[in-house]
Amino acid sequence: MKKASLAGAFFVSAIWLTAAQAFCPAPKGLAPVIVQRVVDGDTLRLKDGRSVRMIGLNAPELAGRGRPAEPFAVAARQRLEQLVAQSGGRLGLLPGRERRDRYGRTLAHLYGANGRNLEAQLIAEGLAYQIAVVPNVALVACQQAAENHARRARLGLWRHSPVLKAEQIRRSGFALLKGRVSKVQRNRGGLWITLQGSVVLRIAPNVQSRFARGLPRRLVGRQIEARGWVVERLPRGQSSGGYSRWIMSLSDGSMLRLL
Repeated sequence: MKKASLAGAFFVSAIWLTAAQAFCPAPKGLAPVIVQRVVDGDTLRLKDGRSVRMIGLNAPELAGRGRPAEPFAVAARQRLEQLVAQSGGRLGLLPGRERRDRYGRTLAHLYGANGRNLEAQLIAEGLAYQIAVVPNVALVACQQAAENHARRARLGLWRHSPVLKAEQIRRSGFALLKGRVSKVQRNRGGLWITLQGSVVLRIAPNVQSRFARGLPRRLVGRQIEARGWVVERLPRGQSSGGYSRWIMSLSDGSMLRLL
């Protein structure tokens, strides 16, 4: 009985692994690069001196600046090191439409020697969150499918729900949160979605076309899930004047989900 159970568990794992390998297949025309070292779960240093921030995922943060490592941060880095090693340190690179971030890092998708997308593998194994930042959204659909796979299987980060209630937000940084919409406003600054608690979601005018038509009318009173980087809008202790303390900017429809 014990042997049968182990065999069954292996068979199920093999099915999940095969499914995970199918996400985001490699396109033609990849640029060959050599990895010098893995910095963390979503950043690498190349032998030519470039730092590469992988597109479409956000891995947990390693320890630093007086903060402990987030859950699965070390596991994400180690898994990325393993994937790089399996390719002999040689990867295929596909630059994003926006090629550099504000820190000067190269924004790109990376592929192993076997043609598998490294971002999708990490997401599918529950070691990173899927995230979309316009205009680098070419692989949103397959990366979202990879996360759905990890979420259903409760792998890694999804072993215990990482979703916070809006009122639980205490600091700036990446967050996956949920809350009930109390108000929706539109002005020259975009669409503003206020959650009960102290968080407002902003959709800028230039990206509103990436969200479903008629979305504002369907939101008030609904529970939603959103992801992105939360920023403190008001200094601690300052009177809110009716404004929410925290703000999260959304740039793609995949960052917002009706519950």
